[in-house]
Amino acid sequence: MTFAVGVVLFAVGIAISVALHECGHMWAAQATGMKVRRYFVGFGPKIFSYRRGETEYGLKALPLGGFCDIAGMTALDELEPDEVDRAMYKQKTWKRIFVMIAGIAMNFLLGFVLIVLTAVAWGLPDLRSIPDTQLGQLACVAPPNADGAPGACTGDGPAQRAGLRSGDIVTAVGGVPVDTWEKFVYETQKQTGPFTYRVTRDGKPLEVTVTPERVQRTVVGKDGKAAHNADGSVKKAEVSAIGAARYFPPDRQYGFLAAIPASATFTGELLQRTAESLLHIPSKVGALWTAVTGGARDADTPISVVGASRIGGETAERGLWNQFVLLLASLNFFLGAFNLLPLLPLDGGHMAVAWFEKLRNLLRRRQGLPEAAPVDYLKLMPVTYVAVVIGGLFMLLTLTADIINPIRLY
Repeated sequence: MTFAVGVVLFAVGIAISVALHECGHMWAAQATGMKVRRYFVGFGPKIFSYRRGETEYGLKALPLGGFCDIAGMTALDELEPDEVDRAMYKQKTWKRIFVMIAGIAMNFLLGFVLIVLTAVAWGLPDLRSIPDTQLGQLACVAPPNADGAPGACTGDGPAQRAGLRSGDIVTAVGGVPVDTWEKFVYETQKQTGPFTYRVTRDGKPLEVTVTPERVQRTVVGKDGKAAHNADGSVKKAEVSAIGAARYFPPDRQYGFLAAIPASATFTGELLQRTAESLLHIPSKVGALWTAVTGGARDADTPISVVGASRIGGETAERGLWNQFVLLLASLNFFLGAFNLLPLLPLDGGHMAVAWFEKLRNLLRRRQGLPEAAPVDYLKLMPVTYVAVVIGGLFMLLTLTADIINPIRLY
């Protein structure tokens, strides 16, 4: 039940994010004297609407975003007599850029507010690069209860007795190099007697010999996921364990005033990661296709709204509301950054056209020539269609992957 509530709440969060994006366009257009004909949340059949001033506000049946209809966004737009002088394409460049950037700014602002909320309510995680194989808490090896879950235990575990320490970075298990926690667990479980860890401690390499304990556990495969029997049940067997957990830096909680600069720093780091993710999207197409055609799903592949909502449901189900809110903040940063791309029909595409017209007319004036006519969007339609088709196919691929082979964080 909590999972379903989380999915719905996250979907609502996405809808609100898109609605506020369009609000940014609308408020900026109204503030600069342009006419906003309609502002609707959703698409498809109209559920209801009302008119205030010259703008119709309403709700449509499909909660897949929203739109803001500004008179004269392009020279192709048909205008009423009272809209001719207020057409967007006739306005000064700074006004057109302001209207386009206002929607993007709303996503960035909402993302920042959500991060401040997280900093005050739960604390912010450390985004510094932490090695996957860094050891965290060391403890005893818990025997299984009757239901198979780990039970209680006391005393030191094999890792502590051997001299391993929290903070050690494991680089090899039994002579096999490891660079992920999944490989570390897999190689550790398969040991049958004393073996050697190669670790880095305080920047210095050393080797530590550990005698593991044999215990009933879920068998982990090379991909880091639970192995399954032929009947589909989770595979359990006697494996080696040393009593070590992965290191996760603790979240740091802030008071409201201290949360502002901390959130600004965190936002900068998150925006950098968002930009890197955008640059790497083309290279992820192959991994998505592999996931759709029966291969393993890489946790680093892009997700659709369906996939994001599903992950939101998983975090809510486990009470990880800080991760829920941060995921929504990350999505807003991605929406804002994505819309900056200079491709029509994205906001960045309209800004690129406005800047082109500005620079073109500036050069013409220097040559003593009159300003040229607005850019003919019909000539840009082939490029726009290519962008829409490629974007649509990519969205379809991510949606398919999220339905038949979703990313599972837990």
